[in-house]
Amino acid sequence: MGDSLTAGLLILHSLLAVALLGAITHQAVAVKLGPVPAKASFAARYRSVDASAYAGAIVLLFAVGTAIGALLYPSYRTIARPVLELNGLRAANGAFEIKEHLSALGVLMLPAYWAAWRRPLDAEYATARAALTWLLAAIVWWNFVVGDVLTNIKGLFH
Repeated sequence: MGDSLTAGLLILHSLLAVALLGAITHQAVAVKLGPVPAKASFAARYRSVDASAYAGAIVLLFAVGTAIGALLYPSYRTIARPVLELNGLRAANGAFEIKEHLSALGVLMLPAYWAAWRRPLDAEYATARAALTWLLAAIVWWNFVVGDVLTNIKGLFH
């Protein structure tokens, strides 16, 4: 893959990650906390959104972001990973390996997540919705932080 194509895909991957991070965080906060009082603070209004409205966007952003990440993976293996290995940054490399596995688990969770958020929302699946949302949010946050740190580490040593 050419350098400019790789750079463009990396930027797109990052933008999708930021959008996904915002959507899943907003949904996770809204799904678990109780009703919002009439005179609500900013935090209360933040969690008062219709959490189900985010499900489709989250599935799309996660799937497309992971697909672009898979396209970028060969560049990581040939450019960034050797820098980590040459500098003895085994923990950073291991964190990326965990990121890969969590991405795969997240993709496998998407059908169950999507089914739990189908409208009309069944009260029977409220616990499953909350659990799947918070688990997916944890995966997204881990992947975002690790991806950002590794991008910065590679920039420091290259």
